Amino acid sequence: MILRFNYKDKIPAVIRNKYILTIIIFFIWILLFDSNNLIARYKDMRELHKLKTDREYFTKRIEIDRKKLHELKTDNRNLEKFAREQFHMKKPDEDLYIILTPAEDRKITRKNN
Repeated sequence: MILRFNYKDKIPAVIRNKYILTIIIFFIWILLFDSNNLIARYKDMRELHKLKTDREYFTKRIEIDRKKLHELKTDNRNLEKFAREQFHMKKPDEDLYIILTPAEDRKITRKNN
């Protein structure tokens, strides 16, 4: 007696259906190989979200800087205050003492290293 091994009996009927097999291959193609695959689309969506949050941050920062610039352009006292605080400028007959908090000291130390 000759026994034949029938491969069709081992494969489920759902996979043997050519329409379902075509749909499965299509989804695999879309998931992995297409230029607009889902993996790349997910990465693009994450990057888009990051860029939107950056945009919000920078628009707020621009508005704050505009207000500061307006204050500096309109009042000489504010200009002098800004120059003294940011650039450590002083008058000829003054002594300047800089007191740093521990957080500022760590920040400066990191920049120098």
